[in-house]
Amino acid sequence: MIRVARLLLLAAALAAPAGRPSAAAAAQNPTFATRVDAVRVDVLVTDAGRIVEGLSAADFEVLDNGVPQQVDLLSFGELPLNVILAFDMSESVAGSRLRNLRTAGRALLGGLRPADQAALVTFSHAVVLAADLSSDTTLVRAALDDAAAFGSTALVDAAYTGIVLGESDRARALLIVFSDGLDTASFLQPDFVHDTARRTDTVVYAVSAGIPEKAGFLRELARLTGGSLLEVGTRADLTPALVGILSEFRQRYLLSYAPRGVAPDGWHDITVRLRGATGAVQARPGYLAGF
Repeated sequence: MIRVARLLLLAAALAAPAGRPSAAAAAQNPTFATRVDAVRVDVLVTDAGRIVEGLSAADFEVLDNGVPQQVDLLSFGELPLNVILAFDMSESVAGSRLRNLRTAGRALLGGLRPADQAALVTFSHAVVLAADLSSDTTLVRAALDDAAAFGSTALVDAAYTGIVLGESDRARALLIVFSDGLDTASFLQPDFVHDTARRTDTVVYAVSAGIPEKAGFLRELARLTGGSLLEVGTRADLTPALVGILSEFRQRYLLSYAPRGVAPDGWHDITVRLRGATGAVQARPGYLAGF
């Protein structure tokens, strides 16, 4: 749908472990390279809590600002995944929680296919690209093993970094954010990151092990991208959550359409409905086009 220049990643929230995101201020005047020749909508369909499979493009109706669109169903087999792991490495994660997170991360990486790519973003008071996107998951595993927990929490900056990193012309982007606390160190504002999410195809699933009232930023980010927020106990085994996210994402439908009869710029409401089939539809509420 809409692409964010990778240069934004370099101007955003990455820094050395000992410092803060020194270039994040540059993102206050972002330049988005956008196009709306094709809109992609990641859709989850469930019925009584069970995922509905076997649907075709003819089973979906998509409205863009109320205007019906001609929908195509993209083949999942032809679209590998970009899986971005953004893991909280603040001081509160040290000890058994970090060991739990490493085990869960390894299990998720074990479920990737040869054409998929993965990356690891770690964050405390600084955001670090610990392992760039690669199909070699051993690099991500090694980075996860080397990660140490210290400092405070730059959750908002890390989410922005993961959203931009996941963007690719060939792959479906899944960002999985894990955090156990409230943001205490970010330079970027939540509204800026939410606005960025409205311009990209990245789907965000978040796992929060903190107090539910502190998960508002992640809850809204997941809603805007058509993902989900999973709230778990502070001592919960994270493996079922992370592996379950990957499994669910592979069973989502990826719809595509060329916008017709709508303005090229501004906010576009998206409505996805089923034709004849029974089920609940979960998808992003819309997208932001133009500059």
